[in-house]
Amino acid sequence: MAGFRAAAQAFLAAGVPVAAICGATYGLALEGLLDERAHTSNAAEYLAFTGYAGADRYVAEPAVTDGDLITASGTAPVHFARAIFARLGLYEPGVAASWFKLYGDRDPAGFYELMSA
Repeated sequence: MAGFRAAAQAFLAAGVPVAAICGATYGLALEGLLDERAHTSNAAEYLAFTGYAGADRYVAEPAVTDGDLITASGTAPVHFARAIFARLGLYEPGVAASWFKLYGDRDPAGFYELMSA
């Protein structure tokens, strides 16, 4: 895990987006990369075991973006993907909203919106 943590630190320092979900957030906390950034994870108590100094920056949301850092709970892979797509600017806002409607909200209307986009 040390290699992952060092790479994440180098990427963030260079302005390269870093995304971590579930247990990967624990590694970021160990490296101190969550100390000064808004973040989330599986639970605040989970990250507290690392002894990190960023507990006051924890946000109880499925996914959180703070600049180039994206974190998510392991139970929120669709929210995580949406945050990554948004940070990278992969989709037009309307397409992104329809994508999340389909996969996040499980609303079939999102499929028809995507097909017509």
